[in-house]
Amino acid sequence: MATQRTTYAKRERDRARQAKAAAKRERRQARDAETDGDAPATPDGVEELTPAELFAEIEEVHRAFAAEEISHEDFEAKKAELLARLPID
Repeated sequence: MATQRTTYAKRERDRARQAKAAAKRERRQARDAETDGDAPATPDGVEELTPAELFAEIEEVHRAFAAEEISHEDFEAKKAELLARLPID
């Protein structure tokens, strides 16, 4: 028995899906190209630290929390801020 060919409607759905995916990919690439040229987003007045310096700051915050010098909420907030500033390569 011969194999049945796909219907015209199915082919059109597949083509539409591929066109939509291609358009989405192009929009994503255009958006990424726009943000690549921008300077890294750092808050005003915040100095740029190297990853090693950021990890040292995180360790210092952890030591302060372990010594019960700061609350858990302050520890989590400061740690999240410092981890957000780490560059992702």
